[in-house]
Parts: sequence; structure tokens; C-alpha cells
Amino acid sequence: MRSGRLIFAAIAALVSMQPARAAAPSPAVQTASGMVQGKMLDRRVRAFLGIPYARPPVRDLRWKAPAPTEPWRGVLHADRFAPECTQPMRGPETNQYSGADIVSEDCLYLNVWAQAGLRKAPVIVYIHGGAFYAGSGSVGIYDGEALASEGAVFVNLNYRVGPLGFLALPELRREAPYAASGNYGLLDQIAALQWVQRNIARFGGDPSNVTLVGQSAGSMSVLALQASPLARGLFHKAVGMSGAMLDGPIRMPSRDQAEQAGEKLQAAWKAANLAELRAMAADRLVVPRVPGGPGTGPAVDGFVLPAAVPQIFAARKQADVPLMLGFASDEALGGLGPVSSLADYQEKARQQFGASAGRFLELYPAASDAEARTQARLADRDATMVTGMLGWALGQAANGASPVFAYEFARPHAFAPGTRFTDLDPATAGAYHTSEVPFWLGTLDAFNRYRLTRTWTAADRAMSRTMMQALLSFARTGKPQTAGFAWPQFAPSQPRLARIDQALSEQPWPDRARLAFFKNFYDEAFSNPPTRP
Repeated sequence: MRSGRLIFAAIAALVSMQPARAAAPSPAVQTASGMVQGKMLDRRVRAFLGIPYARPPVRDLRWKAPAPTEPWRGVLHADRFAPECTQPMRGPETNQYSGADIVSEDCLYLNVWAQAGLRKAPVIVYIHGGAFYAGSGSVGIYDGEALASEGAVFVNLNYRVGPLGFLALPELRREAPYAASGNYGLLDQIAALQWVQRNIARFGGDPSNVTLVGQSAGSMSVLALQASPLARGLFHKAVGMSGAMLDGPIRMPSRDQAEQAGEKLQAAWKAANLAELRAMAADRLVVPRVPGGPGTGPAVDGFVLPAAVPQIFAARKQADVPLMLGFASDEALGGLGPVSSLADYQEKARQQFGASAGRFLELYPAASDAEARTQARLADRDATMVTGMLGWALGQAANGASPVFAYEFARPHAFAPGTRFTDLDPATAGAYHTSEVPFWLGTLDAFNRYRLTRTWTAADRAMSRTMMQALLSFARTGKPQTAGFAWPQFAPSQPRLARIDQALSEQPWPDRARLAFFKNFYDEAFSNPPTRP
């Protein structure tokens, strides 16, 4: 014990003889609303976390368009994430667990990562996914440090989700000065983009070069904002990853449909009027979901979206900006779902497609249980993901002058042995929904923050760097560029894409006849909904 103490004393004496190293000063930026002080990270990146971009949407401001922030005096310490918008909690055994969640209705905050000394750097604004029901800018895989270390200014944000973000009601419409209801989450996103226009130059970003990026519900948001006149001029390029409420089974409801769904929720909550709804605790409105009840999400409200998205594109009223669009090889959001056998596959096809089941089974043939499981998964991906992304690309190509580039992400994650999740089976996950995000944003290590779930290889990290450079190139120039590979520009007659697997390769889009089947089937289904007795 005595010798150990002497060793420690000697080490302490040596340390005391070293010259003191001055702590890096905390960075501060004067925004239009007041001074914010962030913190220094590694790689010379400054982080400003939890900056308010709108007033807290609480009490009488619940279910209203975001109101401007009130200026503050002194310094706002922007050194930690703000609470997530009120939503269900994620369990510690889920795939994308990000630590203990803190939720609040007071949640309209954004985060900025940027190096010091930048001028007119490209700006990337990322909108998180989560089915318009969950998610936040504080989720680890959405961190902006890696892209900021490469010279971009990276912004992500919270926006209202679930019924607090998208509830539509006739009483809300009558109250609003713009005569619409719902889409409060989209209005939040627009308010954040307006904040970027007013303030991002103070962080070294170029407000005339903003690239809007989103995945899943975030990608659907990007499409909606490309179509919305309220977002015109707020961004100049756009990236959609795995989400478009077009052509397939996932489509945006009309104002009347959204309000009818809202009235069902109001009845389930046993609220007589809007005043009673605003008096309810927020967690009562989102946890748990109403069993068997309707969901909430974007709608054609007549204000944020004055018409359906395809009509806006057909009228050439969308933001005509360069697009990069893609999907993951093994993802799906619904459809047939898991099948147990060939007979189960055939029966589910009949239930899903009725008189069109024969044509479906011709396009996705199976002669064994194993083939049936493979074909069902492929069909679900094509119906719920690929058809919509192709419709988005075709809509821009037919009605705009700006180019479109496309990708398919087909690289499975390197799961650590024995890893188990409650919401994902590593053995069958493949290139699952959201699996591409950490590669694009350089956040692979976020999955190992709380327990080891991935054993990334040097090749994984090299591919992430390649994808980051393609995204940064697109943000700078409107064209993704990768050393040794030329990204094909989308052409409607022969659509090609960049397939991201163990390497990059140019490949055709999935079979057009299959995608046309889903578009035609769901076009007819939505045009002629079944009548109820």
C-alpha cells in the first residue's frame, strides 16, 4: 500500500510540474433573439444544442401554428438537448435506444453543429423520422458532429408529433386565422427553416444553400415541404430517404378525412370541446394510442398543402430543386406482413388484392414456403417504399428542370454476436428501414453508446465516409460525387440508381411492371373506397 501511494504521489508531482492547459472557451453566437453559448466538441466542431425556434406550444398555444420566440436578455446556455416532444417512451432493449427520454410539450428547439471560422458553408437541415408519432433531434444517429467536421453546418430539430402535432378538428379549423387544422408538425418544420434563414449565417452557414434531408416520416415531410407554398425559398436541395405518401398504400388523407379521424379521437378521449382537450394532460393524449383507433399525420389541409401533392407537382408548383431519393433493400411499412407458408402467402394475397391477386402472384411467384416468405417481403418493400419513391422521382422529372439522383441501400449492419432487440431481429434484418441513416450521417458508433450492438469493420467505416462525401457533394453542388463512381441521373425512360452494398454500382430500379401494379391497384382503391353498411 505504501509503495502504491508513493507511485501515485510521484505521478501527481509530475502532473503538477506540467504547464497548465487553458480550457477551450465556450463558443457564443448572437442570434436574432439573443446570445447563445454552446460547447466545443472534438474535431474542432462547436455544438449549440436546444436553441428555441418558436414559443412553447402549451396551454392556449396547443394546436396552433408556432409563434415566434420572444427575445431574451443575457446568455442562453445551449449546451444540452432540449426535451423531446411528448411521445411514447422507447425501451432500453430497442434497436435505436438513445438513453433516458425526457419529454415535454415545451419542445420546439433545434440544434446546430459547425466549425469555427466558416463563411457561406453548405447547410444541411435534417428532419427525423418516427411515423409522425415519435423521434427527436437528440437521437444519437441524427448527431451532426461528423458532417460538421467535414465543413457543413448541420441542423436538426424537434417538431410536434402524434395528436399534439397533427390533430385535425372542425373546431380547430374555425378558430385558426388561416381556416385550416392539423399539420402543426409541418408548420414547426417551416418555422425552423425560417429560423435558419434568419440566423444560420451567424454560425458560418449560407442561407442561400440549404439542403433539406429527411428519412421515413422525415422524408415524407421533405416531400410535403417541397409541395408547400409556405416553404418556398427556404431550401434549395432536398434528400428523401425511404418515405413518400404517393402511389402506394400510404397516402395523405383529405381535410375531411383527417377531421373525421380527429373527431373519433376526441370522442375516445371523452372531451366535449376544444377547451376540455386543451385542459388535458399531454401524456393522456399520446400514451397509449387509442386501441384500434385512427392515427394522425399530415393531411391536405388547404393551407400548408392547398392541394394533393401529385396535383401540385402536375401544376409545376412544387419547389423545383435538385433531389436525391432512395430506399433500403429490406424495408417495408406494412403490406402483407410476415407469412408462414406458401398457402399463407397465397391467402394473404387474396385478402389484400382480391380480384387482382392472380396478377400479383404472377409478378411475385412462389413455389415453396421459403420463396413465399422472400416474395412477400420483396412485395411489401416495393408497395410501401419503392413505388412512392419512384412516383416522387417521376413527378419531379416530368414537372421540373432540376435533376434527380437515386440510390438503393443494400448493406446489412454488422451486429455483435448475441445481440437481441425487442423491435428487430438481427438474423433477418438485412438492410432494414433506417439502417442507411448512420452511414449517411457518420454516426455508426451511436448504436454502441449504451451497449455493444454493432462490430463495425474498417470497410463499414470506409463506406460511411464515401456516403458522407456524396451527401456533402450534393449539398455543395446539387450533384452527388464519389471517387471512382459516377452517380447516374434519373431518367424516366430507363431509371437507374446507385446501389450501395459492399461497393457502389449502377443498377436499374426494381421491376417497373411490379411497381405499376401497386400504383394502379391503389389508385383504384383510393378512388373507389368500399362502402360500409
